[in-house]
Amino acid sequence: MPKDLGDRTVLVCIKCSNTIEVSGKSPSPYRTTIAVEHSNKERTVVVSNKEVRGLPVTKDVVCPKCGWREAYYWVVQTRAADEPSTRFFKCTKCSHVWREYE
Repeated sequence: MPKDLGDRTVLVCIKCSNTIEVSGKSPSPYRTTIAVEHSNKERTVVVSNKEVRGLPVTKDVVCPKCGWREAYYWVVQTRAADEPSTRFFKCTKCSHVWREYE
């Protein structure tokens, strides 16, 4: 998103707040395309114990760490929209998190 800082204009990423200075006049979204690269750390999903309480539970998986047969799960579109979603699981016993690609 373009942001005017008085004498200069910057583009601010709405995901990570990364900024890129724009030269010249105010940027036009129709003719200015700048890709912001996100690191793997910024793509990591962090789920705290407080957040998992509202997630659904499945008994159709086996934790690869402890062998427990119950886990919270959620689905995230981690790749292009025309590709399948990624299912994440968090073991209810040891809190190990793993993923499955659909």
